[in-house]
Amino acid sequence: MTPTPRRLQRTACAAAVLGCALPALATNGMNMEGYGPISTGMGGASQALDHGSAALAQNPATLALMGAGARLDVAVGLLGPRVESRVDTPMGAMASKSDGTSYVMPALGYVRRSGRLVYGLGVFAQGGMGTEYKASSFLAAGSGLPVRSELGVGRVMLPLAYDVTPEFAVGATLDFMWAGLDLRMAAPATQLGGLVTGGSGNLAMGLPQMLPMLPPGAWARIDFSDSSDFTGQANSTGWAAKLGMVYKASPALTLGASYQFESDLGDMKTGSTGASMSIQGMGSIPGRITVVDFQWPSMLAAGAAWQATPALLLAVDVKRIGWADVMKSFRMRFDSAAPAASGFDGSIDFALPQEWKDQTVFNLGLAWAASGQLTLRAGLNLADNPIPDALVNPLFPATVERHYTFGLGWRFDPASELNASLTLAPTTTVTNAMGIEVAHKQRNAQLMYTHRF
Repeated sequence: MTPTPRRLQRTACAAAVLGCALPALATNGMNMEGYGPISTGMGGASQALDHGSAALAQNPATLALMGAGARLDVAVGLLGPRVESRVDTPMGAMASKSDGTSYVMPALGYVRRSGRLVYGLGVFAQGGMGTEYKASSFLAAGSGLPVRSELGVGRVMLPLAYDVTPEFAVGATLDFMWAGLDLRMAAPATQLGGLVTGGSGNLAMGLPQMLPMLPPGAWARIDFSDSSDFTGQANSTGWAAKLGMVYKASPALTLGASYQFESDLGDMKTGSTGASMSIQGMGSIPGRITVVDFQWPSMLAAGAAWQATPALLLAVDVKRIGWADVMKSFRMRFDSAAPAASGFDGSIDFALPQEWKDQTVFNLGLAWAASGQLTLRAGLNLADNPIPDALVNPLFPATVERHYTFGLGWRFDPASELNASLTLAPTTTVTNAMGIEVAHKQRNAQLMYTHRF
């Protein structure tokens, strides 16, 4: 028997209750497993080794490890998640695969040494991912419209690194940030009342009374989405910064540490009619969505790099990411653009519990100089899942815990080289409190061309 739309709505309840949750990047929480193919090929280790302008996204003090002159890095990354959700019902299992399997992340960095000072400029995609579910998916809650999410965060970074002594250097970056979010989500309408924390006008007064009167399984939607792969319908900008240090404890051993401050982003907003809220049988209400106080977390990291032999480099990092301070809840406000005469003027505030935990990440890697031109790399990235299992959303799983990484570098001549990395993240399966099983794996790649001046 084919499940009816109402049955689909009911079985989708567990997923859709959290349907407004943030699209996660789903590597180390919402952080990439590594930045730049040199670091990523070594499991994301970065705190104590020279890996080019990608240091701007990790420990800027490692820029001081570069030699004389300047370098230009041009890179592109491909994030390839594979997400599938399933739920068992009396009518049998229902499964949905996300069609969001490829997200492109460009990067550009230029750094120059002038005596004891290194300076430059970098533009990096912090990360990007989303989900794309068909209108027929059970996650659409019977609304007959597709469900999608896409988050993009990027930075323009101004770095400085300085050799305090031949053995000790410090570094810092000032980061201009931007964030964009698309979201098309469906949820059982009866759940909205429990998510409302306040509001104003007729919308706030009437909605809690109207929802219990709707037929069982009636759906509600919030939609804001543009057609670009690099922007979101809701946008914000802001600032962040990093501090770092490196110390050459011996000719073979380098130690490093850095601290990334929590971001100061403005609220993400759509245009005044860039979003809509729809309730089954009541039509669509145009308006503005504001995502309130979305921030990137602080991060403390430390690591070491050991030149075990002239050909073999070993590296290890440990990171502590402060998700608990920025992902306690996800807040959103809908401001209606409907006229007062419609009875749907005003605003509605929503709050969804997230309760993410701080996350510890271990990065282990090695690089072997097979020849004067070829370098081979491998690594392991281990992290715990920061999301409580009960709150894992099948639309936005950030559940990957292990990454196996591989890389290589080829130096064409003293001035130019090409580096590449491949990350394989095996399937992590989580069952949330409502019995929905979410499986997530990844296949990611990065490529970077470097030219030295």
